[in-house]
Amino acid sequence: MPSELPPSPAAADASAGSRPEQVPAKFWDAATGQVRVDALLRAYRDLERRASAMVRVPGPQAAEDEVAAFRRAAGVPDSHDLYRIATRHPSLASDPGLNQRLHQAGFTQDQAQMLYDLAHERLLPLVEHLTQCHDQDSQIEHLKRHFGGDAQWQESARQIKAWGKANLPQAAYEALASTADGVKTMHRLMQSEEPSLGAAAPLGEDGRSEEQLKKMINDPRYWKAKDPAFIAKVSEGFRKLYGE
Repeated sequence: MPSELPPSPAAADASAGSRPEQVPAKFWDAATGQVRVDALLRAYRDLERRASAMVRVPGPQAAEDEVAAFRRAAGVPDSHDLYRIATRHPSLASDPGLNQRLHQAGFTQDQAQMLYDLAHERLLPLVEHLTQCHDQDSQIEHLKRHFGGDAQWQESARQIKAWGKANLPQAAYEALASTADGVKTMHRLMQSEEPSLGAAAPLGEDGRSEEQLKKMINDPRYWKAKDPAFIAKVSEGFRKLYGE
Protein backbone atom coordinates (compact mmCIF):
# COMPACT_ATOMS: atom_id res chain seq x y z
CA MET A 1 0.00 0.00 0.00
CA PRO A 2 1.47 3.45 -0.96
CA SER A 3 2.24 5.82 1.96
CA GLU A 4 1.12 9.05 0.16
CA LEU A 5 -1.83 10.11 -1.99
CA PRO A 6 -1.02 10.88 -5.61
CA PRO A 7 -0.64 14.63 -6.41
CA SER A 8 -3.54 16.51 -8.00
CA PRO A 9 -3.40 17.25 -11.72
CA ALA A 10 -2.87 21.03 -11.00
CA ALA A 11 -0.01 20.31 -8.64
CA ALA A 12 1.49 17.90 -11.11
CA ASP A 13 1.29 20.54 -13.84
CA ALA A 14 2.86 23.18 -11.54
CA SER A 15 5.68 20.87 -10.59
CA ALA A 16 6.30 20.28 -14.26
CA GLY A 17 6.47 24.08 -14.89
CA SER A 18 3.26 24.34 -16.92
CA ARG A 19 0.38 26.75 -15.98
CA PRO A 20 -2.65 25.09 -14.37
CA GLU A 21 -5.87 25.56 -16.32
CA GLN A 22 -7.66 27.37 -13.44
CA VAL A 23 -4.96 30.06 -13.16
CA PRO A 24 -5.26 32.94 -15.69
CA ALA A 25 -2.11 33.64 -17.69
CA LYS A 26 -1.68 37.16 -16.24
CA PHE A 27 -1.31 35.65 -12.79
CA TRP A 28 1.24 32.99 -13.84
CA ASP A 29 5.00 33.39 -13.83
CA ALA A 30 6.26 30.95 -16.46
CA ALA A 31 9.89 31.60 -15.53
CA THR A 32 9.46 30.41 -11.96
CA GLY A 33 6.51 28.14 -12.54
CA GLN A 34 4.51 29.91 -9.71
CA VAL A 35 1.43 32.11 -9.25
CA ARG A 36 2.13 35.88 -9.35
CA VAL A 37 0.73 36.81 -5.93
CA ASP A 38 1.42 40.55 -6.34
CA ALA A 39 -0.60 40.70 -9.54
CA LEU A 40 -3.39 38.76 -7.93
CA LEU A 41 -3.54 41.22 -4.98
CA ARG A 42 -3.59 44.27 -7.27
CA ALA A 43 -6.46 42.81 -9.23
CA TYR A 44 -8.39 42.11 -6.05
CA ARG A 45 -7.94 45.69 -4.77
CA ASP A 46 -9.05 47.12 -8.10
CA LEU A 47 -12.16 44.96 -7.94
CA GLU A 48 -12.94 46.30 -4.45
CA ARG A 49 -12.66 49.93 -5.65
CA ARG A 50 -15.02 49.26 -8.54
CA ALA A 51 -17.56 47.57 -6.28
CA SER A 52 -17.44 50.50 -3.82
CA ALA A 53 -18.00 53.01 -6.61
CA MET A 54 -21.13 51.15 -7.69
CA VAL A 55 -22.73 51.46 -4.18
CA ARG A 56 -23.79 55.12 -3.95
CA VAL A 57 -24.88 56.80 -0.71
CA PRO A 58 -28.31 58.45 -1.22
CA GLY A 59 -28.40 62.26 -0.94
CA PRO A 60 -30.50 64.25 1.57
CA GLN A 61 -33.49 64.61 -0.76
CA ALA A 62 -33.53 60.89 -1.53
CA ALA A 63 -33.45 60.13 2.19
CA GLU A 64 -36.34 62.54 2.86
CA ASP A 65 -38.38 61.00 0.07
CA GLU A 66 -37.77 57.55 1.50
CA VAL A 67 -38.92 58.66 4.96
CA ALA A 68 -42.01 60.35 3.51
CA ALA A 69 -42.90 57.21 1.57
CA PHE A 70 -42.55 55.12 4.71
CA ARG A 71 -44.76 57.49 6.78
CA ARG A 72 -47.35 57.57 4.01
CA ALA A 73 -47.45 53.79 3.90
CA ALA A 74 -47.96 53.74 7.69
CA GLY A 75 -50.98 56.06 7.39
CA VAL A 76 -49.41 59.41 8.34
CA PRO A 77 -50.78 62.24 6.13
CA ASP A 78 -48.35 64.37 4.12
CA SER A 79 -49.27 67.48 6.17
CA HIS A 80 -50.88 68.25 9.51
CA ASP A 81 -53.53 70.22 7.59
CA LEU A 82 -54.81 66.91 6.20
CA TYR A 83 -55.93 65.55 9.58
CA ARG A 84 -59.73 65.25 9.64
CA ILE A 85 -60.62 65.58 13.32
CA ALA A 86 -64.22 65.02 14.44
CA THR A 87 -64.93 66.92 17.68
CA ARG A 88 -67.99 66.90 19.93
CA HIS A 89 -67.32 70.01 22.02
CA PRO A 90 -66.26 73.56 21.01
CA SER A 91 -63.56 73.60 23.68
CA LEU A 92 -61.88 70.62 21.99
CA ALA A 93 -62.04 71.77 18.38
CA SER A 94 -59.26 70.74 15.99
CA ASP A 95 -56.14 72.80 16.84
CA PRO A 96 -53.58 73.46 14.05
CA GLY A 97 -50.69 73.89 16.48
CA LEU A 98 -51.43 70.61 18.25
CA ASN A 99 -51.98 68.83 14.92
CA GLN A 100 -48.57 70.02 13.72
CA ARG A 101 -46.90 68.48 16.75
CA LEU A 102 -48.82 65.25 16.25
CA HIS A 103 -47.70 65.16 12.63
CA GLN A 104 -44.07 65.71 13.59
CA ALA A 105 -44.36 62.80 16.03
CA GLY A 106 -45.66 60.55 13.24
CA PHE A 107 -49.30 60.21 14.37
CA THR A 108 -51.63 58.56 11.88
CA GLN A 109 -55.15 59.85 11.24
CA ASP A 110 -56.64 57.26 13.61
CA GLN A 111 -54.09 57.98 16.34
CA ALA A 112 -54.70 61.75 16.16
CA GLN A 113 -58.46 61.21 16.33
CA MET A 114 -58.03 58.90 19.33
CA LEU A 115 -56.09 61.62 21.17
CA TYR A 116 -58.97 64.10 20.73
CA ASP A 117 -61.49 61.41 21.77
CA LEU A 118 -59.53 60.70 24.95
CA ALA A 119 -59.40 64.41 25.75
CA HIS A 120 -63.19 64.59 25.36
CA GLU A 121 -63.65 61.50 27.53
CA ARG A 122 -61.13 62.24 30.29
CA LEU A 123 -60.08 65.89 30.20
CA LEU A 124 -63.37 67.66 29.49
CA PRO A 125 -65.20 66.32 32.60
CA LEU A 126 -62.26 67.46 34.76
CA VAL A 127 -62.33 70.96 33.26
CA GLU A 128 -66.10 71.20 33.73
CA HIS A 129 -65.77 70.03 37.34
CA LEU A 130 -63.12 72.64 38.09
CA THR A 131 -65.25 75.32 36.44
CA GLN A 132 -68.26 74.28 38.50
CA CYS A 133 -66.22 74.34 41.71
CA HIS A 134 -64.94 77.82 40.86
CA ASP A 135 -68.49 79.00 40.14
CA GLN A 136 -69.73 77.55 43.44
CA ASP A 137 -66.94 79.30 45.33
CA SER A 138 -67.85 82.58 43.67
CA GLN A 139 -71.53 82.17 44.59
CA ILE A 140 -70.68 81.34 48.20
CA GLU A 141 -68.55 84.47 48.43
CA HIS A 142 -71.50 86.44 47.02
CA LEU A 143 -73.81 84.97 49.70
CA LYS A 144 -71.33 85.80 52.47
CA ARG A 145 -71.34 89.44 51.36
CA HIS A 146 -75.14 89.43 50.99
CA PHE A 147 -75.72 88.13 54.54
CA GLY A 148 -73.08 90.36 56.13
CA GLY A 149 -70.09 88.11 56.62
CA ASP A 150 -68.99 84.53 57.14
CA ALA A 151 -70.54 84.02 60.59
CA GLN A 152 -73.91 85.47 59.54
CA TRP A 153 -73.90 83.38 56.38
CA GLN A 154 -73.16 80.15 58.28
CA GLU A 155 -76.12 80.70 60.59
CA SER A 156 -78.44 81.78 57.75
CA ALA A 157 -77.39 78.77 55.67
CA ARG A 158 -78.27 76.41 58.53
CA GLN A 159 -81.72 77.97 58.93
CA ILE A 160 -82.44 78.11 55.20
CA LYS A 161 -81.45 74.46 54.76
CA ALA A 162 -83.71 73.32 57.58
CA TRP A 163 -86.63 75.41 56.36
CA GLY A 164 -86.22 74.39 52.71
CA LYS A 165 -86.15 70.66 53.42
CA ALA A 166 -89.19 70.96 55.66
CA ASN A 167 -91.33 73.14 53.36
CA LEU A 168 -90.33 72.46 49.75
CA PRO A 169 -90.38 69.41 47.48
CA GLN A 170 -86.96 67.72 47.41
CA ALA A 171 -86.37 68.52 43.74
CA ALA A 172 -87.38 72.17 44.20
CA TYR A 173 -85.12 72.52 47.24
CA GLU A 174 -82.12 71.03 45.42
CA ALA A 175 -82.67 73.31 42.43
CA LEU A 176 -82.89 76.43 44.61
CA ALA A 177 -79.94 75.43 46.79
CA SER A 178 -77.66 75.09 43.75
CA THR A 179 -77.50 78.85 43.01
CA ALA A 180 -77.02 82.01 45.02
CA ASP A 181 -80.26 83.49 43.65
CA GLY A 182 -82.11 80.33 44.67
CA VAL A 183 -80.74 80.51 48.23
CA LYS A 184 -81.81 84.15 48.52
CA THR A 185 -85.25 83.18 47.21
CA MET A 186 -85.61 80.51 49.92
CA HIS A 187 -84.50 83.04 52.51
CA ARG A 188 -87.25 85.45 51.41
CA LEU A 189 -89.82 82.65 51.49
CA MET A 190 -88.66 81.61 54.95
CA GLN A 191 -89.02 85.17 56.26
CA SER A 192 -92.46 85.58 54.70
CA GLU A 193 -93.81 82.68 56.80
CA GLU A 194 -94.36 85.13 59.68
CA PRO A 195 -98.04 86.03 60.40
CA SER A 196 -99.29 88.94 58.30
CA LEU A 197 -101.97 89.93 60.89
CA GLY A 198 -104.64 89.57 58.22
CA ALA A 199 -103.06 92.09 55.87
CA ALA A 200 -103.45 91.46 52.19
CA ALA A 201 -100.46 89.89 50.49
CA PRO A 202 -98.40 92.62 48.79
CA LEU A 203 -98.09 92.71 45.03
CA GLY A 204 -94.97 93.47 43.05
CA GLU A 205 -94.77 96.01 40.24
CA ASP A 206 -95.71 93.31 37.74
CA GLY A 207 -98.80 92.36 39.79
CA ARG A 208 -97.48 89.03 41.12
CA SER A 209 -98.10 88.24 44.76
CA GLU A 210 -95.78 86.21 46.97
CA GLU A 211 -98.20 83.26 46.76
CA GLN A 212 -98.08 83.37 42.98
CA LEU A 213 -94.28 83.43 43.06
CA LYS A 214 -94.26 80.39 45.38
CA LYS A 215 -96.44 78.52 42.88
CA MET A 216 -94.02 79.47 40.11
CA ILE A 217 -91.14 77.98 42.13
CA ASN A 218 -93.02 74.68 42.35
CA ASP A 219 -93.56 74.74 38.61
CA PRO A 220 -91.38 72.07 36.85
CA ARG A 221 -90.17 74.76 34.47
CA TYR A 222 -88.37 76.31 37.45
CA TRP A 223 -86.84 73.37 39.32
CA LYS A 224 -86.75 70.60 36.66
CA ALA A 225 -86.34 72.14 33.23
CA LYS A 226 -84.54 75.16 34.72
CA ASP A 227 -85.97 77.40 32.00
CA PRO A 228 -83.76 80.55 32.12
CA ALA A 229 -86.58 82.87 31.09
CA PHE A 230 -88.98 81.40 33.66
CA ILE A 231 -86.36 81.56 36.45
CA ALA A 232 -85.63 85.17 35.54
CA LYS A 233 -89.35 86.02 35.95
CA VAL A 234 -89.39 84.51 39.44
CA SER A 235 -86.21 86.33 40.51
CA GLU A 236 -87.44 89.60 39.09
CA GLY A 237 -90.81 89.12 40.81
CA PHE A 238 -89.15 88.76 44.22
CA ARG A 239 -86.86 91.70 43.51
CA LYS A 240 -89.82 93.95 42.74
CA LEU A 241 -91.81 92.55 45.65
CA TYR A 242 -89.11 93.04 48.31
CA GLY A 243 -86.79 95.54 46.68
CA GLU A 244 -83.73 93.23 46.55
